[in-house]
Order: sequence, then C-alpha cells, then structure tokens
Amino acid sequence: MQLIPALDLIGHDAVRLEQGDYQRVIFRRPVDEVLPKILELHPDLLHVVDLEGAREGRVRDDVIGSLLVASEGIPLQVSGGIRSIETARHLLELGVHRVIVGTAVWATPQGLVEFADALGDALVVAVDVRNGRVATGGWLEDSGLDVDDAVARCAEAGVRRLHVTAISRDGTMSGPDLDLYRQVCGRGPAVIAAGGVRGDDDLRALEDVGCEAAVMGLGLLQQLGLTT
Repeated sequence: MQLIPALDLIGHDAVRLEQGDYQRVIFRRPVDEVLPKILELHPDLLHVVDLEGAREGRVRDDVIGSLLVASEGIPLQVSGGIRSIETARHLLELGVHRVIVGTAVWATPQGLVEFADALGDALVVAVDVRNGRVATGGWLEDSGLDVDDAVARCAEAGVRRLHVTAISRDGTMSGPDLDLYRQVCGRGPAVIAAGGVRGDDDLRALEDVGCEAAVMGLGLLQQLGLTT
C-alpha cells in the first residue's frame, strides 16, 4: 500500500481546505516551511494540487517548475488547471511524473479516450465525488455523472489509474469513505484514495478494499507537527 503525501497550493503557500471549500482554509504555511518536512519521509511520490490553478483553469508552470527543483528528485503527481492534452504534455516535458486530469476529461464525450490514448500510464483521472456525483472545476461544478458511470467510462476508455476523492471527508480527519472505495475498486483501473485518511489503520482498511495507494494531507501534516 503506497502512502502519497499531499501538497496543496494557493499562491506560494501550502494549504488544506475543509471539504474542498476555498472559504474554509484550515491550514496555511509557506511551501518552503512544509516541503522539507515532507521530504524527510523520503516518499516514492509527491501529490501536488494547485488549487489556484484548478479554480482558474490554468497551470502555473513556474510554480510546478520550482517544486520540481525543490523536491530533490522525488517524482511529482500534479493536478490543478490541466485543461488540454498539450498542457499535460508540457508538464510531463518539464519533468512531472504523472498528471491528474478531471474537468477536461469529462468535458466532451471523447475526452477520456483522447487523454488516455495520448498520455497512457502518465494519466490519472480524477473522480472527485460529492453526494454520489462527480464534481469538476475545482470541485465547484457538477459534471452530471454519477460515480458508477464515471468509472465504467474510464474502464472502457482504457484509463489505467483513478484518483478518487471523497470530498465530504477531505480535510476533516473523519476517516476514508470505505463504501465509496468498495464501489470503485476492482472494476479495471487502479484506485488512489483521498479524503479523510488519518494514519496506518485507514491505510490498512483501504488496502483491504482494494486501493493501490492513498493520499494523506491533513493527517500527515499533524504527524509532522506542522499543525497547531
């Protein structure tokens, strides 16, 4: 079971939002205070979410470029504002290991197939779930898809990996939504879980239901002594 530390960004600060609400910032510190603590764990992968980019629909490649240097060779899995295949490829050319795309793959009927064909294993599709439906646009919009339809479409398109977030659990330290992961695991694509993950017990529970990996944000910040 792979643990992936999360680094969410607004401006040049590391932040955590409660349930994805930009008005409910529950943690905020400069990136250069937070990243070194995360790197001390020697993670296999670092999950970077540019919340500013997600909200505005643009990639801040200067910020991502700086993180690539500062992460000391740790591979980055990046999301936020990736609205085209060209932008995704640009990030991969910069040195990003994988890109997470949500809004753009759901925008057109052929979006999933086009992204999957173009990016292959470098693509992770975001399935961000609120009340059983997939949210897009920085979690501010409803895609019109329910979870089962979204996962089925991903499997049919040949998508190899999903990043599934239980929005209601994100930033709450209330534990992962295991029912959600039972619903999406074992249907083709590998599943990375996010939202509410607190520690080893949650990681074991997610592994038991079939998740490949889990992203931990606020729980990890607490373990690192970065929260008050």
